[in-house]
Order: sequence, then structure tokens, then C-alpha cells
Amino acid sequence: MTITSMAVAETRCASLGSQTWLRAVLVVISGSLVVVFFPLGCLENHYKTALNVLLQGNLFGWNDRNHTLGQTTGLAVASTALEILVFKQKPTSDIRFEAKAALNQALEMKRQGKKDKAHKLLHHALKIDPNHVDALTELGILLEEEKDIVQADYLYSKALVISPHNEKALVNRDRTLHLVEEIDQRFFSIIDSKVKKLMSIPKGNPALHRVMEESYFHHIYHTVAIEGNTLSLAEIRHIIETRYAVPGKSLEEQNEVIGMHAAMKYVNTTLVSRIGSVTNEDILEIHRRVLGYVDPVEAGCYRRNQVFVGHHIPPHPRDVEKHMQEFVQWLNSDDAMNLHPVEFAALAHYKLVYIHPFVDGNGRTSRLLMNVILMQAGYPPITIRKEQRSEYYHVLEMANEGDVRPFIRFIAKCAETTLDLLLIATAEHPVGLPEPNPSFSECKQTIAVKT
Repeated sequence: MTITSMAVAETRCASLGSQTWLRAVLVVISGSLVVVFFPLGCLENHYKTALNVLLQGNLFGWNDRNHTLGQTTGLAVASTALEILVFKQKPTSDIRFEAKAALNQALEMKRQGKKDKAHKLLHHALKIDPNHVDALTELGILLEEEKDIVQADYLYSKALVISPHNEKALVNRDRTLHLVEEIDQRFFSIIDSKVKKLMSIPKGNPALHRVMEESYFHHIYHTVAIEGNTLSLAEIRHIIETRYAVPGKSLEEQNEVIGMHAAMKYVNTTLVSRIGSVTNEDILEIHRRVLGYVDPVEAGCYRRNQVFVGHHIPPHPRDVEKHMQEFVQWLNSDDAMNLHPVEFAALAHYKLVYIHPFVDGNGRTSRLLMNVILMQAGYPPITIRKEQRSEYYHVLEMANEGDVRPFIRFIAKCAETTLDLLLIATAEHPVGLPEPNPSFSECKQTIAVKT
């Protein structure tokens, strides 16, 4: 049985009532198109289980029990972030023609001084053909003229990933690269200044103690919410403080919270005080606690199936251990240690997610490893809020496409936001951390610090 492609769609089913939504899974198996419908409400549990069974062939009387462990070709859905799995197709000649026409019209609008129209036309060209090198370069030039150097540099970089020898993109990126590096370093300096200000607060400060305790619960709330957990902050505090279950909530979601609590206790008591020398076993121990209460069999073990995460195809399971050994070697290298702590932590997070060594819990484990590195360097642990989920996955995808800098900047922004919240909460008239708010995206203003 050969699976060549899969797509997911949603539709209403009249026979089940006008309010019933189904998710249609289209799978091409050995040249035949198979359509399977699942109730939309079962996405997080039964849908993924059934989809795994389907993709492993069990619904067709086939399974991989006769295959040697580690050599299976079965697919597994590894993340709640994965809702649609499609393969990117090259644009047709008609699409390329339309994109080129929009580009030429944009250049004409720019020549006439109508930059707003040129901007919209270039965005249209890239919407229909995201890999149009000339449109990427021209939009970069337009943004550079508008002083958006960082975004312009990103577009030039993306153009060079697609066409490494494009002369115009090469010249433009040579011009912007050092400017962007200066901007990034200035941002790191601002973060460092805020870290020093936070460290100047006495450790016995009651406001600092209170806000760090609140941060602990907030981190668990947001890191599991990113993965789709529906427990509220109050329910999570109840579970951790009382060890009693919350009626009406799934045991799996509650066990995710207990696992995160166990992993964070391990990190705080074992790894934070140990400078450097993060081992493979340390990462496995973190994961063993993260997933141990949900899936004890897979907890602390590398995956044995090939997984797909969006458009990213992680390494084959037989190569995972080798990639992890190389990753740990990099973690403890001088090159990594000499990076700015925020950059080091962000890259460690990204590299681990890229390898995707586990069946589940990769994101939670990566975010914990990131905070281990930050805390070992004297920085507070940062929280990526569930309201930032879309941006978080977007910059991870940008990194997969060849430019990891937007992801590093995203983590740096999260670090600054965390520092601002801690500094505000420990000010002369302290306030607690904000409650989870659906309208929250990021701090609109940051604290000014003299550098």
C-alpha cells in the first residue's frame, strides 16, 4: 500500500442535521482516491486515532506487524497543530503569467509614484505565486524605501533561497544584511538592560516571589493551551495545588498538566543550577515527565514512525538518534555558548522541533529546553502565550523555509514581554500578571530602559 498524498476539508452533512460538520480526509492510495469522513468534534482524539489507523493500513486489513520495528513506513499525526497535510504544487503557467502581469503593473504604479497601489499589486503577485523571485525582490525594495529594513532583508533572503544566484537579490541583501544585524544586536542590548534591572531586585522581594509563582502557573496554562488543551488557568491551579481532578474535563488534558508540572519541577531542581553540559538523557528525562502521565509507553522514547508536520518532513525515525547526538554536541559547543542567550535558546528550540524526535510533546519539550538555556544564563523563563499561537507557528514555518531569524526575533519579543510584565509587577505599585485574555496579542508598549 502506497500513500502518495492526503488532504483535509470540512463540510456539512445534511443527513446528520444542518449543524453537523464533518472533516473529510482525502487520501490517494496506490493511485486510488479514498474519502473518509470524521465528525469535526472528534478531531483531537478519535479523528487522529482513526487517521493513524487508516494511514497504517489497518482499515484495509493490512498492518505493519510483520515489518521490523524502526523500518515501518506507517505515517503518524504527531501534533495538534497539524490539521491540514497537503503537498505544495508548482504554480501553473497561467498563475505565473498572472503574477508577472501584476508585477509589471506594480512597477508601472511605482514609476508613477503610486506606491500604495504598487504595494497591493506586489502582494497580489505573491499571494498567487509565493515563490516569485522578482516580486519578492521588488517588494523588498519598496519596503526598504519605507525604512522597513528587517522585512526587506527577509524578502531578499527568501528570494535567494529560491534562486541563490539572483543578482539583484544578492546585491540588495548585501546592503541590508549588516543593517539588520545591528538592529538585532540593539534589541538584544535592550533585553540585557531589562535583565540587569530585574536582577537588581532583591530575591526576597515579596512581589517578585509572588509574580514568579504566578508565572509558573501561567507558563503551564499557555504551553498546554498552544497544543489544544482547554483547561482554564483556575482549573490548572486547582489540579496542581490540590491534586484533585476537575469534573467534566478529560483525564488526558489533566494528565498533560500534571506532566508539565513534573517536568518543570525536574528542570528547576536539576538542570537550572547545572551550567552547560545538557545531555541527551536530560532531554529524554524532560520528555519522560512531559508525556509520562498521558502516554507512558512513548514517554522518554524516540519515535519509531515517520511523521509529517505541516509542510515539514522531519528526519526518518532511523536517523533521529544520530540527529539528536549532533544536536546535543552543538548544544555544548563553543559556537553555541558564544551566542547571545536569547539567540542560543531560540535556535535550540527550533533545532529540536525540526528534528521532532518524539511522537508527541515535541513543542512542550522544546519550550522547556529553551527556558533551561535562558535560566542557566540568568534570564527569566519566557512564556509563549496561546494568543500568539498563529504567529508562533508562522515563524517556525518561515524557519523551515530557510530563514530562522524571524523565529529568533519572535522569541526575543517574547523575552522582552516577559521581562516587562515582571518589572511592572514588581514596581512601586505592583500589579499581578494579566489574566488570560482572548484579545491579548502582545504588549503594545515596552518599558524604556537606558542602554
